[in-house]
Amino acid sequence: MKAVILAGGYGTRFSEESQFKPKPMIEIGNMPILWHIMKGYSSFGIHEFIICAGYKQHMIKQWFSDYFLYTSDITFDFTQERPERRMIVHDRHTEPWKVTVVDTGLNTMTGGRIRRVRPYIGNETFLMTYGDGVCDVDIGKLIEFHEQHGKKATLTSVTLQQQKGVLDIGGDNAVHSFREKSAGDGAPINAGFMVLTPAVLDYIEGDDTVFEREPLERLAAEGELMSYAHKGFWQCMDTKREHDMLQKMWQQGNAPWKLWKD
Repeated sequence: MKAVILAGGYGTRFSEESQFKPKPMIEIGNMPILWHIMKGYSSFGIHEFIICAGYKQHMIKQWFSDYFLYTSDITFDFTQERPERRMIVHDRHTEPWKVTVVDTGLNTMTGGRIRRVRPYIGNETFLMTYGDGVCDVDIGKLIEFHEQHGKKATLTSVTLQQQKGVLDIGGDNAVHSFREKSAGDGAPINAGFMVLTPAVLDYIEGDDTVFEREPLERLAAEGELMSYAHKGFWQCMDTKREHDMLQKMWQQGNAPWKLWKD
């Protein structure tokens, strides 16, 4: 199963660093938050990723192009005449990943970005999340939940006193409505980490479609959107304060989203 990660926005609420790099490339413990998200998926056997890039998308491509340089010891031997022998990689440490980075446009909305990578998704159920949030959700159980209910879409919900997209969830875990945030909401919110069937792509009209609005609202109205309630850790990185908090947790060895072994 492939995982689609939205990584193309400007990150305007995080201008301290996002003016220089895409927000998913802002580092926690010397590695981009995008890497942390992918490591989480990979710990459950998900190794194929489609990155929906946009703002400063070349930086994401370059990072993956040089990935083994970040994770291995390198000898540069300029005494060699043949260029291909001038760099020696020692103890190469890389994951078994297949990563497709797609330029989905500078101003494309979230739904439009997903629609643009349709040729890479193919006709199969896929995972989707945002490139600025970490979570310790059990991806295996999430997929199992999705397969059991047989609906078109599943999202992971968490309950926080935050201002995000608010869900009306029934006793059967069906999402009956999906509305925009309002101040003071203490209700289940959309934490990303979705499982989507290819049919969901037909709900997206074009580049201007915000996935969290009409597509999810229509799916909810039709009874095709289900909620996987996550009681564990989830945190987005919208601000420098949130970044500093995640950085501190990582440095102290208290990062709940770290589900993998070094």
